[in-house]
Amino acid sequence: MLFKSINPYTGLEVGQYHSLTGTELTAKLEKAQAAFADWRQVSLDERCRLMANAGKVLRENVEKYARMITLEMGKPITESRGEVNKCSWVCDYYAEHASSFLSDDVIPTDASQSFVRNDPIGVVLAIMPWNFPFWQVFRFAAPTLIAGNTGLLKHSSNVFGCAQQIEEVFIRAGFPEGVFQNLTVHHDETERIIAHGAVQAVTLTGSERAGSAVGALAGKYIKKSVLELGGNNAFIVWEDADLDQVVQTALVARMLNCGQSCIAAKRFILVGDIYDAFGSRFTDAVRALQSGDPLLESTQVGPLARKDLADQLQRQVKESVDQGAKLLLGGNHQGCYHEPTILGDVLPGMPAFSEETFGPLAAMIRAKDIEEAFALSEQSRYGLGVTVCTTDIAKAVSMAGRVADGAYFINELVKSDPRLPFGGTKYSGYGRELAKDGIMEFVNRKTVYVK
Repeated sequence: MLFKSINPYTGLEVGQYHSLTGTELTAKLEKAQAAFADWRQVSLDERCRLMANAGKVLRENVEKYARMITLEMGKPITESRGEVNKCSWVCDYYAEHASSFLSDDVIPTDASQSFVRNDPIGVVLAIMPWNFPFWQVFRFAAPTLIAGNTGLLKHSSNVFGCAQQIEEVFIRAGFPEGVFQNLTVHHDETERIIAHGAVQAVTLTGSERAGSAVGALAGKYIKKSVLELGGNNAFIVWEDADLDQVVQTALVARMLNCGQSCIAAKRFILVGDIYDAFGSRFTDAVRALQSGDPLLESTQVGPLARKDLADQLQRQVKESVDQGAKLLLGGNHQGCYHEPTILGDVLPGMPAFSEETFGPLAAMIRAKDIEEAFALSEQSRYGLGVTVCTTDIAKAVSMAGRVADGAYFINELVKSDPRLPFGGTKYSGYGRELAKDGIMEFVNRKTVYVK
């Protein structure tokens, strides 16, 4: 099978990639298993040194890798650079902290010695999405490899150029052959890979549908799984909020990566009289965004990654307007490009409220008070994160338990940070990435007892 990577802005071909044959795929799986036998014996200090090297390779080649991100999925070049630099950060972070994270946990019992050690589990398969084609991979790979596991990457077919470059990073950093391998395969091969005896676990970042399918396969073959799926984050603005700060935060929270993020703010729940003031200022800020060629430094909004994504967003806009939402800005699309769009008076049941909107669409929702705002926030099948904007920090902190999501941010957009665990609840998936939690997902917590 031949895969073609198409630039969503120009429609031109970026690259062609041939899928692995059955024999080639089997060879890579066996290589990953063989590499694990040696890699697990490499000292942690050496694994940390190599991961720090990977961070250095990323920093020294920011322009090369950022350009591939932009060419393949349309992210503005300034944001692509930021993504590559964030990947170098996560490499550095685990290189610095893995030793403390993986140290033995001594637990006093009636034994002469009793402790828990953290051993690698083997080959881990990562099924990754196109929207942050470098970051999603490195936030898996840095903790997983440094723990002594080997990794296999099944990336989205529209960013196979990025996938090749990611494998190149680890090779250039000095990682032994087979420790990290890119698999150029169709998703139909997923079950075969998960079923293989070498693979001990699978992690997926992607859609709810993909997560359900992969979770079922992991269960079928008794393999550990971590799923990071969709989101419909609420961005709650209380009446006492500082609008100068809030509007700028909201702009990034919704429009970063042209809105193509699971943790983007999608439902803006505005308490009381703040609705009109926020709506007016936010609309002006969105209107001022510069759309255009994502390779230009001035571009803030590029195309969506594929035409079907723009078509899907347009359906959600049209159906929401047909059900009574007010079109405040935008609403048009052509090819892969969708105008930044704002809908007002959005209500539960409308697509703009109930569905995940993966693009530059903001839904304005009225709440009469804080209690109703939290109730509206909870009306979602997803549970990734919530933002609350207010000057009453103590009150906001005291209400963190009111939401079921995996993250609760006050006066800041929900974002991933190597130092903090990341993951969701409900249909947003299960398990955690990043921080100590992330490295613990794919280790064998082995009890050692000495009488």
